[in-house]
Amino acid sequence: MTLNSNTPRLIIAGTESGVGKTTIATGIMAALKNRGLRVQPFKVGPDYIDPTYHALATGLPSRNLDSWMLSHDAIAELFERAARKADVSVIEGVMGLFDGHSGSDEEGSTAEVAKILSAPVVLIINAGKMARSAAAVALGYARYDPVLDLEGFIINNVGSERHFEWVKEAIEQATSIPVLGYLPKDAQFEMQERHLGLIPTVENVGDRFIEPLCRQIEKTLSLDQLVEIARSAKPVPAHGHVPLLFPINPLLQTVNIAYAWDEAFSFYYQDNLDLLEAYGARLIPFSPLDDKALPLDTQGVYIGGGFPEIYAERLSKNQAMLDSLREAADKCIPIYGECGGLMYLSQGITDFEGNRYQMVGLVPCESIMKNRLTRMGYVEFELNQDTILGSKGMRLRGHEFHWSEMEGQLSSPANRIIHPRTGNEGFVNGNVLASYVHLHFGTDPNLASNFIESCQQWASAR
Repeated sequence: MTLNSNTPRLIIAGTESGVGKTTIATGIMAALKNRGLRVQPFKVGPDYIDPTYHALATGLPSRNLDSWMLSHDAIAELFERAARKADVSVIEGVMGLFDGHSGSDEEGSTAEVAKILSAPVVLIINAGKMARSAAAVALGYARYDPVLDLEGFIINNVGSERHFEWVKEAIEQATSIPVLGYLPKDAQFEMQERHLGLIPTVENVGDRFIEPLCRQIEKTLSLDQLVEIARSAKPVPAHGHVPLLFPINPLLQTVNIAYAWDEAFSFYYQDNLDLLEAYGARLIPFSPLDDKALPLDTQGVYIGGGFPEIYAERLSKNQAMLDSLREAADKCIPIYGECGGLMYLSQGITDFEGNRYQMVGLVPCESIMKNRLTRMGYVEFELNQDTILGSKGMRLRGHEFHWSEMEGQLSSPANRIIHPRTGNEGFVNGNVLASYVHLHFGTDPNLASNFIESCQQWASAR
């Protein structure tokens, strides 16, 4: 599969985490949109929150490109599907440019995705505490991987115009790669954070942040050069047999799947939702915080990740919704809970202050918040038994990121973790499946259709 050469794209990468990738990438997206361009945003890696800022800036959903969870062919398919109607695609990197699944190779890194998509890279350097030394950093990145198409640098945390000129002169002299502009050191461009990272825009943050950021980007970055770099991208190379994650023609919508969407639950890969719709789901949002019952004629439930620990008291007080979910489980309606969804389906959540709040109670364990990150990283696992997503022995890749632990005896674990540790995880009971593992349905072409089929079987058996 080869994309047309007129599919402009570029990657905004960083030397490390915290260098300002999301801030600058979001500002660039907004500024390009202000020029009348249709900007398709993407995020490398498993992040859920950064894409919410992309969507706010562009008006389009941002999509994840994770080269550890997804095959190269899947990356190409997902990119092409979203990018084909865009004037330009802007892809925000993850961590440092060369950071990925391990220290031994580039798998899962921004650099790998750049090669898969033949996307030129623009690298952000934080020069807040250096000047000419930034050239040594730039030269190291420019020489580390000669195959990578590194086309420019952006400087963050600049103290003054003179500071920027010193840094620009040194970098361009050392690398012969242009410096495209800068973002000044300014507290108004710092994004609000909590324990899982940035605060999602579903909580009404970001609106006031985008406009001044966009004005600054237009003032101190060369948008013309960025567009020129994006338009210089070569065709995406063929990687073999494209898996065709999506059906050639979307199927008729035959089942209603209710998915949790509010301030407490907003962590979904956009392509997961699109895959469900393509295979026959009518997706209906509901709020565990505010709604009193699941939508009428619900035939499946999807509860993604989020911050149920922050809203535990409100979730617990909405007894009507807790009862509605219990009734759905009693009727054997397929229910899939993922990370925050697992916590919500548990017996209860104990928050950071030690307060316990009753939850749905479908998972026979307690969710206890810890004062530290308890799990972060990729996992490979097998299904311990048949579930609503797949059959026993199905091997999958996913990602974990949570500050809580499940306490209690899980009598029916859903998954057997194979890598990077071993052990059981998650819970399955009939049509209820809950796990800490975040799954991208592009990991296996059958995941979305299996879930749809489970819902269809339930509906036809009524």
